Amino acid sequence: MCGIAGIVRRDGPPPSVPALQRMAAALHHRGPDGYGLYTGRRVGLAHARLSIIDIETGAQPLTNEDGSIVVVFNGEIYNYIELRAELQSAGHVFRTQSDTEVLVHGWEQWGPAMLDRLNGQWAFAIYDRHYDSVFLARDRFGIQPLFYSMKNGDLVFGSEVKALLASGEVEARLDPRGLDDVFTFWGARAPRTVFEGVAQLEPGSCAHWRAGELRLRYYYDLAYEAQKREPDDALEQLDELMRSAVALRMRADVPVGAYLSGGLDSSITCSLAAERTPYELRTFSVTFQDPALDESEFQKELAGDIGSAHAVTHIDGDAIAAVFPDVVRHAETPLIRTAPAPLYLLSKLTRERGIRVVLTGEGADEVFLGYDLFKETAVRHFCLRQPESQRRPMLFDRLYPYLAPTGGEFWRRFFLDAGTPDDRLFSHMPRMLLTSRVKEFYTAGMKDAVAGYDAADALRAAVPAGFDGWSPLGRAAYLELKTLLASYLISSQGERMAMANSVEGRFPFLDHRLFEFAAALPDRSKLRTLREKDILRRWAKDVVPARLAQRPKQPYRAPDAPAFFGAKEPEYVSELLSPDAILESGVFDPRLVAGLLKRCRSGKATGFRENQALVAVLSTQLWWRAFASGSESGLTSYSTPPDVHITEYRTS
Repeated sequence: MCGIAGIVRRDGPPPSVPALQRMAAALHHRGPDGYGLYTGRRVGLAHARLSIIDIETGAQPLTNEDGSIVVVFNGEIYNYIELRAELQSAGHVFRTQSDTEVLVHGWEQWGPAMLDRLNGQWAFAIYDRHYDSVFLARDRFGIQPLFYSMKNGDLVFGSEVKALLASGEVEARLDPRGLDDVFTFWGARAPRTVFEGVAQLEPGSCAHWRAGELRLRYYYDLAYEAQKREPDDALEQLDELMRSAVALRMRADVPVGAYLSGGLDSSITCSLAAERTPYELRTFSVTFQDPALDESEFQKELAGDIGSAHAVTHIDGDAIAAVFPDVVRHAETPLIRTAPAPLYLLSKLTRERGIRVVLTGEGADEVFLGYDLFKETAVRHFCLRQPESQRRPMLFDRLYPYLAPTGGEFWRRFFLDAGTPDDRLFSHMPRMLLTSRVKEFYTAGMKDAVAGYDAADALRAAVPAGFDGWSPLGRAAYLELKTLLASYLISSQGERMAMANSVEGRFPFLDHRLFEFAAALPDRSKLRTLREKDILRRWAKDVVPARLAQRPKQPYRAPDAPAFFGAKEPEYVSELLSPDAILESGVFDPRLVAGLLKRCRSGKATGFRENQALVAVLSTQLWWRAFASGSESGLTSYSTPPDVHITEYRTS
């Protein structure tokens, strides 16, 4: 992957080279192998390159033969070889071996309809000089980020908000509604962000800028029109799709490694990758000091089974606290969990060991109903069909055994009272209610700022036509993909943490063909009673060791509030949680935060509410200091000329 950025003028002076250089420099971690620029009277483009495919001639920006089509691209088009052959047969002449050039000629051949033909993960901008227009697009599931800001008809865009801020044309200000989204869904729901005046292109959508107007549209959306019975050849179809999804994502001119958590999903991707790679497969894992979080036993078993060269980074609370400011700066959003921190350290290890591309198992839980949330939804429906039953709610104890000893009855009642089945957000109300308790710490001013805005109502109104006709689990899967996956897991925890250390993550389970296959299956093919990912387990018994194929899912967690307290408490904790600092940012009530801090320091904050609240407050303060306070400008630029500089008149 790489970083892209650009400035597009409706009128006025052309985008300046120094501004574009600063934007590229702000994305240096995404592309440390070089940078390039395009400058014209109306459009300026910047590209920071991470060399993965066509290392010799794949530098960007890239144009067609006469320079009338210019592209900057972040991501991978995995079926570029097949598309290249199709375009060559139509008469197009290629001068590189890169997947980027497929976009140039694909645009000439098919225009925006090209998007339907792409298999991959992408965010790109195409400047079409014939029409003096700029086209932006983001992949179907939002793996690659793309942010933009419009002001007086001018468009500024980039892979990260840092690039927009580095342009000098966008100021960092908090959007209270974006923050309210974070404290509802775990991430701001696209197109909203936590930066006022900055939007993100929605997954599966594109934008067309011309003459100062930006027109947005979807080219892909999720649908859950399930068949009544599982096809007789479902396992054969799944086998072909899984192997194809991994094989396409092994295409690279550098060795491809893999993350190995020890769970079913990463065990599958690692096993299939080991079969395909011409190198010794390199696998990477995190382990935790807390035995309840540690999966090293299963990681070692799979690594031994496939014969990978396995590397491990051991995580404790001190390590999480040490990197948390960098984690927030790269995520560009407040967080309610520390879980991105171990993945930041994992990508650091990966890069230090010389690997710049990894496969991950992300997406499997959303596609094949692996999360406890889906079981919880099924159990809640089951209980509410016979509300007088005393036995049915006991299923919550089986689902969450760690809750039963201290508050079983409380939690059973909580799940049953969290919403009614006719609510479009029924499946997600328990999580949203728990998360929203962070808002109890808001100041009066912050409450006023979000008055009249209900993040949940906004989501209810935004679901697509046909949503109400899907099954309860189909609706739950849609909401999970649209909220948690795109807004948090892929962005804050996945892609952004990998790219912080210049590592590209690839996601076989988010191959759109695999998603469409799984979405059309009956629910019971994926969640059979309380057995998650049923069809995936049936298929995987011949792919991974039996013990791993049948292993129940272990949720990925990391130490939250306790990570920041103890003998090695970082100085920034006291500094940023002081009453003066809390008062300055204006989001949280200093008196309430002081009480929370006291309980955390004494070790008495052991529940979800206070753990999430501490991480939320601290990360908001870190975000404020990094972006909105003005104390850290962070503006740097390159001291060397670009590797490629294309102007409207010449190329150097």
